[in-house]
This record gives sequence, structure tokens and C-alpha cells, in this order.
Amino acid sequence: MSRPLTDQEKRKQISVRGIAGLGDVAEIKKSFNRHLHFTLVKDRNVATPRDYYFALAHTVRDHLVGRWIRTQQYYYEKDPKRIHYLSLEFYMGRTLQNTMINLGLQNTCDEAIYQLGLDLEELEEIEEDAGLGNGGLGRLAACFLDSMASLGLAAYGYGIRYEFGIFNQKIAHGWQIEEADDWLRYGNPWEKARPEYMLPVHFYGRVEHTHDGPKWVDTQVVLAMPYDTPVPGYKNNTVNTMRLWSAKAPNDFNLQEFNVGDYIQAVLDRNLAENISRVLYPNDNFFEGKELRLKQEYFVVAATLQDIIRRFKSSKFGCRDPVRTSFETFPEKVAIQLNDTHPALAIPELMRILVDIEHLDWEKAWEITTKTCAYTNHTVLPEALERWPVYMFEKLLPRHLQIVYEINRRHLDRISALYPGDTDRLRRMSLIEEGDPKRINMAHLCVVGSHAVNGVARIHSDIVKTTVFKDFCDIEPEKFQNKTNGITPRRWLLLCNPGLADIIAEKIGEDFLTDLFQLRKLLDFINDEMFIRDVAKVKQENKQKFAAYLEDEYKVKINPESIFDIQVKRIHEYKRQLLNCLHIITLYNRIKREPNKKFVPRTVMIGGKAAPGYHMAKMIIKLITSVGEVVNHDPVVGDRLKVIFLENYRVSLAEKVVPAADLSEQISTAGTEASGTGNMKFMLNGALTIGTMDGANVEMAEEAGEENLFIFGMRVQDVEDMDKKGYNAREYYERLPELKLAMDQISTGFFSPKEPELFKDVVNMLMDHDRFKVFADYESYISCQDKVNELYKNPKEWTKKVIRNIAASGKFSSDRTIAEYAREIWGVEPSDVKIPPPNEPRE
Repeated sequence: MSRPLTDQEKRKQISVRGIAGLGDVAEIKKSFNRHLHFTLVKDRNVATPRDYYFALAHTVRDHLVGRWIRTQQYYYEKDPKRIHYLSLEFYMGRTLQNTMINLGLQNTCDEAIYQLGLDLEELEEIEEDAGLGNGGLGRLAACFLDSMASLGLAAYGYGIRYEFGIFNQKIAHGWQIEEADDWLRYGNPWEKARPEYMLPVHFYGRVEHTHDGPKWVDTQVVLAMPYDTPVPGYKNNTVNTMRLWSAKAPNDFNLQEFNVGDYIQAVLDRNLAENISRVLYPNDNFFEGKELRLKQEYFVVAATLQDIIRRFKSSKFGCRDPVRTSFETFPEKVAIQLNDTHPALAIPELMRILVDIEHLDWEKAWEITTKTCAYTNHTVLPEALERWPVYMFEKLLPRHLQIVYEINRRHLDRISALYPGDTDRLRRMSLIEEGDPKRINMAHLCVVGSHAVNGVARIHSDIVKTTVFKDFCDIEPEKFQNKTNGITPRRWLLLCNPGLADIIAEKIGEDFLTDLFQLRKLLDFINDEMFIRDVAKVKQENKQKFAAYLEDEYKVKINPESIFDIQVKRIHEYKRQLLNCLHIITLYNRIKREPNKKFVPRTVMIGGKAAPGYHMAKMIIKLITSVGEVVNHDPVVGDRLKVIFLENYRVSLAEKVVPAADLSEQISTAGTEASGTGNMKFMLNGALTIGTMDGANVEMAEEAGEENLFIFGMRVQDVEDMDKKGYNAREYYERLPELKLAMDQISTGFFSPKEPELFKDVVNMLMDHDRFKVFADYESYISCQDKVNELYKNPKEWTKKVIRNIAASGKFSSDRTIAEYAREIWGVEPSDVKIPPPNEPRE
């Protein structure tokens, strides 16, 4: 029998990762050695693995710069409409492998590194994740950047260069512990500081009324220093820019006339200004009205708008003027997309610039602003909506408050004219919420100040139109759109699951990577025994590889034959990790009740971070780990059931988890998860979904056929009906013996014998004030899980369902999503023009 292939030999066979030409390999080796030599300082003659990583990163980066410069030059000459994606989060993960893939260099680099006696995968593991996001919203922004570059759009991502990203999660004695994410400790080879584009941002001060109109004076200035990261499209030689701003104190900071004498303190106080870009707020779907956060939001907006206007004024536009003087054409040349309400201040800030600085009249300025801006809503949970206290806003941004008041006055005048005497409607639709304190409703500001408002899955967009923004939709229905989220198939298939990408390419060619709808062609092979076997084999290999990783990292042994049942996402009551937990306990009790019965073995893996201040989410983690302690050490259970909490879930861990999953848990209460994108990653990578009719699950079921997903539980209408009649958890507790047993075990300390009362808050919430109705879906969920077990006993039928799911996942490419934004919101056409590479002369 021939010896098994090494990982490197396996990788070499993967055609979709590019061909390694001899000359190219020699070139990469030469470049690598040059970088290694020059990055090693004189007093160190032994290279560490990190030195090797940096040498490779710089080698790959060299292949980007020529294309980057040429792309930006091409935009300068062609002067297309530019798209500016404003987001307080960009959850990028690692950059090295993605860059190699998009430049078609992966196999060349792999071979070169192998010939130098090193292992590429080992070097890739050294890179820190750029964790500048919390979850879905931040990761969506990252996928969108990849798609915008791959579709040849002249696009820019604008955000904050947080010194500390999302915290690293440690689990100690079953509890979450947070550690600061010092991701820049060793430097970031992918960014380039651009001090020449540094810009001032103003805070505080007061408004003076002059004969020239209002002036914002006596402000504190903070400088915004841009750091640019290249964003390569997939094999089209386009390289766009993500520009992240870092806060810098000006050199005269606190050294003004009133501060004479305390020079040392003044220099130390520079930190106060520079704290603006220090740390990412770690809340997902929750609004915390802190002044530092409001500062961050204005900081990114003010720096970005100055940058956009500078570029607009100085770009060539088919005439000889060195500078554009008229703002008439601004909306034809500039699109601004607001990723949630976090950058909503772009609306009053653009008004301030146009009215106060450029001296346009209000009506013209407002027309330009609304035509330029568009808003994406990401949640309908009331606790997530941004409502800033007027007193805080007035202190930090006095001129912007005046502008918001004026926007509101004109807005309410319009409503009054349409609905005379309807004061309740005026109250509901106002940008200002009366109360103590008075608050600014940022979502209302976005809806009024944008020409397009979109939700992120069809069901969510419908809910937005019929509930949160119903009054607005009644007046301007044409403003409201749907743009169902997507994921980039480069990272979420080719990069993380090369084995699957390869067997797909064997059957249908490689074009699916830029046109994911082509996966439909896999339906032709639904009865091809060889293909069925190959799909199952790739999944089994991925499961074995992940099992080995878990054994390495966490010293846990798991059964690779078991169902890998996975729920990875932020910990939140609405995502109902507790429902999953109740199922685990139910399975455990069934095994204990009939220890000699044959059970389909399962490994349940749950992972995700809890916001540091979210008590219930932290208790949920503790409950999961406590249940795991009992289940995993019960000899009666053996390897029929294992529970693992996946520590420090992040992008780079998702890339390992997703390809290994059999079952994807998407079990939020219907009407609460706006879209979900993890659901799409699992579908594309050959897992089956157990889920409610919520978010994009609805469209996944529509694309694949509802019979090819495990759908359970209440629909949105059922939830509404239950809200009307009232949800009574105790009724389910009394009626369902397995549920009662599980709850009694939690509340009497079966899972916390040393502290029987430990989970009383969780029990109390579930029994008496559960907004997300966990018990109402328990019965349906358990019986649906029984169906999962039945199907898993028939591997061939299971794999056929897997193939049907993969074949139906084409809609969920972010390329499709971005093409829709481009055509229906930004008014631009995606282009498949390949910019000539740097080694070819330009036409």
C-alpha cells in the first residue's frame, strides 16, 4: 500500500490554488530570503518562526503594491463613482492566506516555503487575527470589501484602527475571563501609515452666530492619522483600500496659554485624546450610551468626510479644472453606505460642511446629502437601537445638535402637512424622543437622511417595514429595500475548505468562485456514487483534522464518527444557546434512562463571546461548561455524548470549525435574528441546518427546499399571536416531563453540586420573564433533533441532502449581495474588467 500523502503533498494537488511555475517558485524563494535577511537585526543570527512569517508576509505584500498603485491610478483617470462603506467594525481575521489566494499565489508560495524546509500552514498560524469587530456586522463589512474589490468597484472601507480589538476569551473554572487583544504587539505588515493625509477632528466648543452664519469655535482638536490596508479582488488585479483612522494628539495639545507651567502633565494628557482609537466596544446587539463611544462615532465620520471631499474636489473629471468647485455632481460621484446607525453622524456632518463651510443653501445641501447617503439596518431589538442623550450630544457636538433640530423641524413640518392634527404620529416619527433625558433616535435620523434604507434578509426587511419604520414606510415606501446578506466564497470555501472546493471544481470547473450560482450544476451529480463518496470523504477528513486540533489545543478526545453539532455565534438570549443546552441535558437523561440502548453519538460544540457586562450571557457560558463537566465525566455516557465549549471563537477558529460541521444550529426566536451569516457558511461547507424560520434561514429553505433543512418551531406570526395572548412558561414546564426534569436538575444543583443556587437567575428568567420563549419551541426542537439522528444513520441520504444544500447556496455569495447594492442603491455597474498587472504596459 502506498504511504499516505503529507499535508503539503495534498495541498499541491489542489488545482484551485494556482499552478506553481518553477520560475515563480524561485522568485518567491529569492524574495523571501532577501526579506528574512533584512528583517533580522545584526545581533540575531537565529530566525524564529515569527521572522519567517514576516518574511513571507512582506514577500506577498510586494506582489500587492504594484497592483494597488495601478488600481488607484486607474480610478484617478477613469473617475468612476466611488463607494464609501462606513463601519465602526471590520472583522477581517488573518490576511496572509486570503491575499495569496486572491493573487493566485498560494501554490507557488506553498512550494517555495516547502523547498526552504518550512511548513506554510505553521507560518499562517502565527498571524494575529485583526479582530476589529464583534460578530456578524463587522464580518459582513469584511466580506463586502472582498466582493467590492472582486467586482471591480471603486470602493473604500472606512473605520477605526483600534489598538485593542475584541477581547481574547479565556475560560477558567467554566467562567469567561477577558484579556486585552494586543494584536499590534509585533507590528502589522499589511498596513501602511499615511501621515501626509492626517486630518483634524473637532470636539466640544460652542456655536457663535456671525454675519457669515454659525461658526463652531473654541473646539478641542484631535488628529486622525490614516492607516491603509490593501484589499485585493479575486484574480482581477484590482486592489482597493481599507482606510482606518488612528487618533493622535496635536503637538500643542494642552500646551495653550491657560496651561502654562505644567508641561509634563500636558504631555501625559495626550493620552486622553489618543484614547479615542484605543479599544473596540465589545457589545453585540446592545447600545451602551458612553461618551467615548459617541466620540469614536464622530471621529470616524469627520475624518472620512474630509477625505471624501478632498478626493472629490481634486479628482480629474474629463475637464481641465484642477479642482471641482460645484457640489452639484457630488451624489453622481460619491456614495456613502452607513453600516447600521453607528456612522449616522455622517448626515449632520455632511450638512455642516455643505452649509457652514461651502455655503450652500439648506435645501440644496439636504438634497445632496440624502442622494449620497444610504442606511443598512441590522437589528429590530429595541435594546440595540442607538438613542443618544441630548445633553451629551450638545456638550460634544453643539453645532450638530442644532443641525439635527433643524432636520427634525423640517421633517415634522412635512408630516404635519400630510397628517394634520395627528400629534401621536409626530411623536412616534420625531428624531427627538421626549423624556428624561431627551434622546436623539439615530435610526430615525438615518431613515430621514438617506435615499435608501435596507434590511439584511427578506423577512427582516418586511419586519422593518411593518413595525420599526412603519410610519416612515407609509410615506415613502420606495425608500425601503431588501439586500439579503452574503459571504465571500473565497475565504469561506476556497481558503477554509480546499478539499471541497477541489472536488467541486473537478465536476463544474472553477468559475463558481466568482459566480456562486453555478453550484446549481452540482444537482446533476446528486446520484453520482463517486461524487457522493467524495463529498462524504472530504467531510470526514475535515472532522478528523478538527478533532486533532482540539486534542492538541484543549487535550480533549472526541469521536470523529459522531455528529458534529455546532452552534458558534455571540452568546445572547435571543440566539437561544439555552435551548441547545436543554437538548443536551435531554439527550443525557435519555442515555442515563436506557444505558443499553443504541444512540447516535454526538459531539455538541458551542462557542462564542459574551459581552463583558452581560450577566445572563456569562451565566449561560457557565451553565454550558457545567453541563459539559457532568456529561463528559459520566462513564455510562462514554463517547455517545460529548459537550465542548469552544474557547475564544473568532474568524480564524471559524475557518477550522465550519468545514468540520455536520449540523448547524440556527435557533433564534422567529423575528429576532436579522439575517445571520454563519448559517450561510455552514450551508456552503456541507453541514445541514437545524433552525427556525428566522433571518436568512427562510431564504435558505426556499433555495434548497424546506425538506432539505431541519425546520422547527414557531413562525413570526405564531410569536405575534403568543405575545397577544401571553406566554406562560410554566404551562410547558408542567406538560413536558423531559423539560421539567432538565429544569429541575439545573435549579436543584445537579450541574453545580458545590453551589446548588448557582443558576437561579437563569431558571428564574426562563420560568418568569423569558422574552425569547425558549420553552415554547422545546418540544418541536427535540423532535426535530430526533429526525436529525434518524437521517444520520443513513449516510448516503444524509450526504445527498448535503449536496442539495451546497448546490442551493449560490444566492448567499456576498458578490450577489454587492451587485444588488451597486445597481439598486449606489447606481453603479459591477465590472469584470481586469486591470492590467504591473508587469504589463498600460494601454
